[in-house]
Amino acid sequence: MADTILQRCEALGLRLTDQRRIVAAVLEEADDHPDVERLYARACAVDPGISLATVYRTVKLFEEAGILEKHEFRDGRARYEDAERDHHDHLIDLNSGEVIEFVDAEIEALQERIAARLGYQLKGHRLELYGVRRKDG
Repeated sequence: MADTILQRCEALGLRLTDQRRIVAAVLEEADDHPDVERLYARACAVDPGISLATVYRTVKLFEEAGILEKHEFRDGRARYEDAERDHHDHLIDLNSGEVIEFVDAEIEALQERIAARLGYQLKGHRLELYGVRRKDG
């Protein structure tokens, strides 16, 4: 697969208007899990003429094309990240909404063992942990 969101869009033959290119660039630069409103604010900083509806339609198009992955972290907002990022899991702070990405070899191995024990070959998974910061942490 191509390296960037824009390259993947082009490889899939998606029609890319200037505004869709802006949304793709904003997503490419994101190091968080932005919702559409946050993406819209970032896109407006580049092109004040972009509409919220355009951002919504573009995100939906990218999601349906498998370019973006949608997450719903119990806060009522759909958030997005590049579907081609390296595998990771999420820990969501219920007080602040912060999303912490992590990879743990033991968890990965345990999931493989569980699937095998139940007679399955694991093809993928999504792990989301929800918590609050400990007082002593």
